[in-house]
Amino acid sequence: MTTDNPRWIKSSYSANGGQCVEVATNLAAAHGTVPVRDSKDPHGPTLTFDTTAWHAFVAGVKADDFTA
Repeated sequence: MTTDNPRWIKSSYSANGGQCVEVATNLAAAHGTVPVRDSKDPHGPTLTFDTTAWHAFVAGVKADDFTA
């Protein structure tokens, strides 16, 4: 069952130094979007990505496409 309440999970790539990203993928099916936020500021702004764009980004991370 999908709800309008985001269920935030921390990225497995987050470091222990506080540079953490959280995503709420439980809204993707119902809304077609994936909210993303900074875990250090849970009441701060949230970026929202189209699910297709988010999946492409995650695939790029897994493929190491963003290494400088």
